[in-house]
Amino acid sequence: MLKIKLARFGKRNQPHYRIVVNEARTKRDGKYKALLGHYAPTQTPKVLEINMELYKEWLAKGAQPTDTVAHLVTRFESGTSFPEKKPTLSKKARAKLALAAEEKATAATQAAEAKAAPKEETPVEEKATAEEAPVETTAA
Repeated sequence: MLKIKLARFGKRNQPHYRIVVNEARTKRDGKYKALLGHYAPTQTPKVLEINMELYKEWLAKGAQPTDTVAHLVTRFESGTSFPEKKPTLSKKARAKLALAAEEKATAATQAAEAKAAPKEETPVEEKATAEEAPVETTAA
């Protein structure tokens, strides 16, 4: 049974894959029948090149793609780019970022409250008129 699979090449921690057609039971990095493209996941941006004409010819001949290759081909056909990895931070660095964000938020709310609060004026006491003055009654 023919498989369309990835053959790993490159240095340690710097993989580079060739998309090849080979027998299912042969070595991963051994000789192959056809080279269809290559994939370099460690480069920025990631590189994926596939000869779609050859790929479709081998599918017509009965070759089955592995799950990974099938996923890469759908990604290649749709033209969607690979998402960028977010850098991973240590617990201390995440705590510092959270603290800084919290301080920034409290500073922003304090500034907004100070800006929105009307200036307090000293209250002016109105003189009570005779009508408003409380009536005192004398007890007999």
